[in-house]
Amino acid sequence: MNQNETPLFDTLLHHAQRKPVQFHIPGHKHGRGMDERFRSFVGDQALSLDLINIAPLDDLHHPTGAIKRAQDLAAQAFGADYTFFSVQGTSTAIMAMVLSTVGPGDKILVPRNVHKSVLTAIILADARPVFLLPELDHEFGISHGLSVEVVANALVEHPDARALVVINPTYFGIAADLERIVEVAHSYGVPVLVDEAHGVHTGFHGALPLSAMQAGADMAATSVHKLGGSMTGSSILNVREGMIDPRHVQVVMSMLMTTSTSYLLLASLDVARKELAEHGQERIAAAIDLALQARGRINEIPGLHCLDESRLNSSAAFALDPTKLTVSVKDLGVTGYDVERMLRENYNIEVELSDLYNILCIISWGDEQSDIDALVEALTEIAKTYEERHGKREVVVQLPSMPTLKMSPRSAFYAKTEVVPLQEAVGRTMAEMVMVYPPGIPILLPGEVITQDNIDYIEANLRAGLPVQGPDDPEIRMIKVVKDDKEG
Repeated sequence: MNQNETPLFDTLLHHAQRKPVQFHIPGHKHGRGMDERFRSFVGDQALSLDLINIAPLDDLHHPTGAIKRAQDLAAQAFGADYTFFSVQGTSTAIMAMVLSTVGPGDKILVPRNVHKSVLTAIILADARPVFLLPELDHEFGISHGLSVEVVANALVEHPDARALVVINPTYFGIAADLERIVEVAHSYGVPVLVDEAHGVHTGFHGALPLSAMQAGADMAATSVHKLGGSMTGSSILNVREGMIDPRHVQVVMSMLMTTSTSYLLLASLDVARKELAEHGQERIAAAIDLALQARGRINEIPGLHCLDESRLNSSAAFALDPTKLTVSVKDLGVTGYDVERMLRENYNIEVELSDLYNILCIISWGDEQSDIDALVEALTEIAKTYEERHGKREVVVQLPSMPTLKMSPRSAFYAKTEVVPLQEAVGRTMAEMVMVYPPGIPILLPGEVITQDNIDYIEANLRAGLPVQGPDDPEIRMIKVVKDDKEG
């Protein structure tokens, strides 16, 4: 197959150039029925590709033409047997992975720092999660991956597990020894499902961690839009045949996916795959060079230090994606959110996320030297201001414990509930999720027994101004707990 092809984008261009009279949705009809200011900004050419699944353009739910060709090209590029496109982000692809492998009562091994979409799928499937403790980094206050030993022990203790979920790499760019994890899981006949939301580029440069497909995983939900150059909301699901039936995966994807498919997003997947396959090596190399330069310069700023390869000391923290620039700011005596806000308000710089201790900046081949210079200069000024005002004030990093799962998430989610003040909920069984988004990793989820240290962690994030969300009460003063703790 010729990776220089863009079959779907070419088909859409040809159709747009024909300028057919459209008696079908979308109702804006080439932009003519749209707000003029929006139309002028977006442009008629983009709006001419905002189409639907009419026969000449193929159908994502039953592809036989240009979409199928585009997916086949993507499968070859990513080293998969089959690739399915998603216009609902990686969350839908993750849910499809889970729902196509486990059902009611089935056990699924899951790292505790998974994205909320994994837990949503577990609730929908009525599966029984077995949570595995990832390696904790007490210097940066983050979770890394699963160790091979933790996975092996879980498989011994739960030989009836139907699937294993792994994050590769984490939001902060740390990858576990995925190849060995896959080997161990497969020796027990357990398929490996990979949340690869932050690893679309890993298979295209040797300096990056192994991709899920390179490591032999069975499925990987991959965000092309995050670091691969496609439009926001466009992702793929890579599937390896053998332990997984790709036909069933396609059916589950279709069940979850909108029938009002965005052809703009699909076309952006088509061209992003071409760019990765044809030019990924050189472009990723440029991004790595910028990131390494930024890391070196930031590490010279008093009070700041970056996550680097010195933290790689186990099978749970085995490799690093250097384009993820995690900067610890805790020694300045401020939170990551404080620094994020200062960067936004004083320097017109936006970061990927912040937490109590860090900011995360993502470097891609879309960045330029001037962008790196602006970031380093801003951080230098911020650090100098805090050192002059306060001197060095070290902060002790605290991480919450992993709560006990008392009920299945689905049973707790649908149980009879009552609303209680957060501070009075110790010992009760949670009936909803609480998380900071991004990254969307739940602090508490349905079925878990609430502990004081988790309440303290939630309140610390609230005090810092971080985006805590999930419960019905947007202020997180009250939470829903199971009225009757007996599972029914």
